[in-house]
Order: sequence, then structure tokens, then C-alpha cells
Amino acid sequence: MIETDRLILRNWRDADRAPYLDFCRSPAVMACLGGPLTEAEVDAAIGRVRASQDRNGFCLWAVERRADGAFLGYCGLKVADTPGTPIEDEIEIGWRLGEFYWGRGYAREAAQASLRWAWANLSTPRVIAITVPTNRRSWGLMERIGMTRRPELDFGHPTFPENHPLHQHISYAVDRPVAG
Repeated sequence: MIETDRLILRNWRDADRAPYLDFCRSPAVMACLGGPLTEAEVDAAIGRVRASQDRNGFCLWAVERRADGAFLGYCGLKVADTPGTPIEDEIEIGWRLGEFYWGRGYAREAAQASLRWAWANLSTPRVIAITVPTNRRSWGLMERIGMTRRPELDFGHPTFPENHPLHQHISYAVDRPVAG
């Protein structure tokens, strides 16, 4: 669907489930996301991603390495579905890669490709991203792809109680580039 020098961002395949399940069981991968997931939670997440692709024409696409076809994780776009928050219904970019693939520029390459796709195919005035304040890797990537911190869009995530370390979420955004 989307090709870069090293990656293919594509629809999910049944074969992606096993490596994705492994990533979602990793305490390192899931440290800022609420902890390891069960098989049922992973299956539900894959179902939501596939439904987004069918409904919207985009999703958190599977990321495949071109050189060997390895499934690295996901990166792409979704309609923000956190009800009652300042980002609800915005276009959100997100990524999750297996820890073996961190630090190699794959997430940045995939995120930049996802943003280019958004600007070419969607009419959204901006794309947002969220994380927790302690997730330096994630918000550092947001800054490297041109996003800026937007404190007015921060919120307490309803999935976590107020005293939970993952309750507070920070937001970043990047505006549509000016044509010219």
C-alpha cells in the first residue's frame, strides 16, 4: 500500500497475529500502554484495525521490512476514539514496533510515510498524536517528524484511574503543510 526505501505499510494478514501477539506480551513494548495484552485483547485490536481500514480507507497499517518480509509492528492513522477528550474524532497517528526493531529509524520512516499519505488523501487540517509524559521515545519521535507539543489538547485518559501513572496523556500535532 505505502512503500518507503526499507518498508511496506500494508493491510494486516493473518500471519501478522503471532508476531504482534509476541510484541504485545513484551513488558518493554507495553510499558507505557497499560501492560501486556491477552490473546483476546490482541485479536480485538486487530479486528478494530481491520474495521478502520474497511470503514475509513486507512488504519494502523502493518509494517513489513522490504528486505526480508519481517513484520515489525504497526504505524499509521486512525480516527481518535477516546470519548470526551479534546482529540475525539481527530486524525491520530500511532505506532508500535517490536523492541528488536527500536533505534533503527523504522518508526520514523513509517510515520513520515503515514503523514505524507494523510496529506495526499485526507482533508484533515492536522494530525495529532498522544502518549504519556514518561514515554520519551514516543514524544521524541513526534518531535522528529515535525509535530509540536499542544498542552491545550492534553487529557486524562478514561481507561486509567486518576491516580494511575498512565492516566495523564500529552498531545502533539502537526498542521497540514501549506501548498506552494
